Amino acid sequence: MIVVRCTRTVKRTAVTTDEVRYYLSSAEPTTHTPTQWLALIQGHWAGVEIRNHWRRDAIWGEDRSRTRNPNALANLALVRSALLALLPDHFPHLSLPQIKERLHSRPAACLFLLRKK
Repeated sequence: MIVVRCTRTVKRTAVTTDEVRYYLSSAEPTTHTPTQWLALIQGHWAGVEIRNHWRRDAIWGEDRSRTRNPNALANLALVRSALLALLPDHFPHLSLPQIKERLHSRPAACLFLLRKK
């Protein structure tokens, strides 16, 4: 287990908090220096942001959603995730923005793809 301790200050309010985060790894803690562990952790989360969150927001506009119902948010996230996984298989020659343009205002086509698998 890797433990990262940090101090965070919100500039607007000047409130400072101490945070502790725990990470699990199959590697022994002594295999990397603290600086290397930090770089690995930051690299992992940067990759998650690029591979997942950015695509979900750029393609589906998740950050613009006004829905606050937790069940609706969870269901929409499942549908969006499933489509992100399926669309490249069905349209291998198109980029995700091109696929979005093709399927825009055609929810029945998206549901058909989900039902097909």
